Amino acid sequence: MQEIGPENTEAVALRDVLGRFATGVTVVSIAGEGGQGMGFTANSFASVSLDPPLVLWSPARSSSRFAAFAAARHYVIHVLAEGQTDLLARFARGGAGFDGLPRSINAEGVPLIAGALARIHCVQHATHDGGDHLIIVGRVTAVDVTAGAPLVFHGGHFTALA
Repeated sequence: MQEIGPENTEAVALRDVLGRFATGVTVVSIAGEGGQGMGFTANSFASVSLDPPLVLWSPARSSSRFAAFAAARHYVIHVLAEGQTDLLARFARGGAGFDGLPRSINAEGVPLIAGALARIHCVQHATHDGGDHLIIVGRVTAVDVTAGAPLVFHGGHFTALA
C-alpha cells in the first residue's frame, strides 16, 4: 500500500489507481464566444441526483479553454459511441474542434455532435472547488438517447466494451 497525503502526494500512483476505474468518454460543448462552438473531452462525468435531475463534470483549471467552460450557462454533455475515437483528437488541446464537423445547434445555441449515444442538455446549477479541477453541476433540461455501445477509457487507453 502506498499512502497518499499532504506530505506524500504521489500523483502518478494515484493516476494509475484511478485508471483502473473504467469510465465513459464525453465531449462537453458550449456556444462559446461569438457563437463559435467549443468542445472539451472529459471522462470526469457523473450523475448526482434524479430529483432534481443533476449531473456533474470537472474541467481542469490548466486547460486553455477553462474560463469559457467555467462561465458557460448552457452546455451539452455528449456520451461518445465506440466508433467516435476520431472526436478525441478533434476536441483535445490544439484540435480542430467544430471546424468542418457537421452539427446542429440547440435552442440555447450549443452545438450538438451527431452520432453520440446520449446528449444531456444542461444549465449550470452550481460550481465547487475541486483542487486542480472545477466541479460543475448542471441541471438537466433535456436528453437525447440512441442505441449502441459506448467508448470507454480504462488503464490509460480508449477502448470498447468486450
